[in-house]
Parts: sequence; structure tokens; C-alpha cells
Amino acid sequence: MVASSQPTISELIRTRYSDLTRKERKFADILLANYPVAGLASITEVADNAGVSTPTILRTAKKLGFKGFPGFQSALRRELKETLANPIAKHERWASEAPEGHILNQFADATMENLSSSLRQIDHRTFDKVSKLLADEDRKIAVVGGRLSHALADYLATHLQVVRNDVTLLSTSPSRWPHHLLNMSKGDVLVLFDVRRYEANLSDLARLAEKRGIRIVLFTDQWMSPVSGRAAHTLAVRIEVPSGWDSAVVTMFMVEALVAAVETHRWPQTRARIKDLEKLFDDTRRFLKKPE
Repeated sequence: MVASSQPTISELIRTRYSDLTRKERKFADILLANYPVAGLASITEVADNAGVSTPTILRTAKKLGFKGFPGFQSALRRELKETLANPIAKHERWASEAPEGHILNQFADATMENLSSSLRQIDHRTFDKVSKLLADEDRKIAVVGGRLSHALADYLATHLQVVRNDVTLLSTSPSRWPHHLLNMSKGDVLVLFDVRRYEANLSDLARLAEKRGIRIVLFTDQWMSPVSGRAAHTLAVRIEVPSGWDSAVVTMFMVEALVAAVETHRWPQTRARIKDLEKLFDDTRRFLKKPE
């Protein structure tokens, strides 16, 4: 089995959003704000909660490629099940359906498909807005990740700290997160990494940040963290590989591309900071030098 290239409903909405009518977009926005739960009730309840008619729900489902609401809702239920899968369940599914070939080749095929699919889904305008937001030194930046995604948060924060001022990596202890929020103001930026199985502490942090007017940039997967409903910008990528664990390769690709974009926006300042940092490294003998 290779990573499924079948797009999720959230991906379909993003790629076909311009084809939707105003009322269909209203339903799509409500669904994405509470994804996928907002689409799991009866069609009447879904329509009432979105403030649209049931025919609008049906038309939207058909525009997204489904014959009707039952198929649309079944797809949402399958996605919800995927977000809850633990490493054992994921490994057993891959093991039972794996194609012939060495694990290196299987992994490479899945990773390249993830990257290709993610690049087709990512809105370049969203990426550009995020890069400009992070390049704005009038805004403080805090970066945070979950149990495993903290490593990605650390990597991003370390690079941004070279590029600009006022970048903080939040600690791995959620009890200290409110302390960081005390030092942030309306318009500052919280970059948050959250992939399946989504973490309650990160959702709580996003809720508190939103209350303070802090803009949230979310890195997540194709099934969309609940934080997406509070995020100003969301970068969703594909993460499935033949393993009990999800892959961070495409997320890391997006992080590195974003660092490059931010660096480009403010290269004169970044160049000066790098020169200063290199002097500090020389003074502390941080790196080995070639012998004279």
C-alpha cells in the first residue's frame, strides 16, 4: 500500500472554493471551522448549523465529487477514523496491504507522492502571506509544537531567531504557556504545529491566543487539526507513509521553504545578523576551524 492520493474533503474545498456559490462557501467555511465534526450530523442539522438550506448542502457535496450527502458524510467519517489511528493500527494497515519492494522504495514512493499532492493543494497566496507575516518585526513570534512536532517547532524557531528579533520557542511544558502569552500582544503571531492525534493542550493554547488577538499560523496534516478553526493561516500537508508513525518530511520541506522566503524578504537585515552571529561563534570557538 502506498500513501493514499485521494484528496480529503478539506483539500477538495480549498481547490474548488472558487467554483462554489456564496451560500455554498458559507457552508464550506462552517465545515472547515469545525472540521470534520460540523458535517457529521443529519443533513437537516448540518444545514441549520450552517445557516443554509439542505439543497445547498447537496449541491456542495456534488460539486466536491460526491453523488449525494451519504457519500460525502461517509468520507468525513473515514477521515475522522484516520485522525484517531494509533501507531499499532497504522503499522498493521500498512503491513497487510504493502506492495512488493524494499521498504526504502515504498517509503520513497509514499514520501514523493505526499510532497507532490501537498504542493498541488497548498495555496501559494497563503504561503506568501505567512512569510510576510513572519518577516514583520513589529510582531513578536512564538513557536510551539506537540509531543513529536516540537522538533519541527524548534527547527523553525532556531532559524527565525537568526533572521529576525523577538522569536521565542515555547517550552515543552504546557503549564508555562500562559506565561509566554503574557508577553504577547494583539497582532503578534503564534506558529503552531499539530498533527494527528491532535493534542488537547495545543487546542487550549490556540483558544487562549485567539482571545488575546494573537494571529495563529498552523502547520497540520490533510485531516486538519481542530486548531484550523482558529487559525489565520493554515498550511496542511500529507503525512502518511508505510510506518506506524507519520512522516515529517513534507512538513520540514514547508518549514525550510518558509525560512528561505522570510530570509529573502529581509535579506539586508538578515545578512547583518548572520555576520554578527558568526563573530559570536568565532569568539566562543563553537565550530572547528581548518588548520592553518
